[in-house]
Amino acid sequence: MNNNVLLVAVGSSNPIKIRAVEEVLERAVEGKLLPGIDNYMVRSVVVESGVSAQPVGDEETMQGAMTRAASALESWQEAHWGIGLEGGIVHHKVAGLDNVLTNAWCAIRTREGGLSYGGGLLLPLPPAIVKDLETGLELGDATDRLFSVKDSKRAGGVVGYLSKGLETRQQAYESIFTYALVKFLNPELYELQG
Repeated sequence: MNNNVLLVAVGSSNPIKIRAVEEVLERAVEGKLLPGIDNYMVRSVVVESGVSAQPVGDEETMQGAMTRAASALESWQEAHWGIGLEGGIVHHKVAGLDNVLTNAWCAIRTREGGLSYGGGLLLPLPPAIVKDLETGLELGDATDRLFSVKDSKRAGGVVGYLSKGLETRQQAYESIFTYALVKFLNPELYELQG
């Protein structure tokens, strides 16, 4: 680390994702929870996910996060970490019902080859959004349509609208970034390079 400053490339231009990473890193650095890191710098880099515009299933959504993390790290050569955050949808069959839920994954890749990831954000989607998804709309567009708003994915997101503000998209991404961060918070418990 240059002067114990962690350089982080986030593979997105979405301010919600950038702020989520910054908020968690701020708390981690202030609390001295990341061994050997005294400060951080986050840079947004625009990269492709390598998956469909609306990822379906954990595997595709997770692959998008991993691709974004690797590409972000490549895009900023000085970065120590590349971070990818990818949202998608997933089908769950429970009690004979086919439910469509949101899902999201975060991947962290290190310059030394380390990898960590975490996921979550399972939230049931209402039939009106599911119907729009089946016609090919992305989740953000379907959310915009249902709630008569614009660019919801750069604001509260579907989680913010459906939870009536009890949780925002940023808070949800803060959680999954935190889940991906646990290996770095507890290096003595995990085998992780870098």
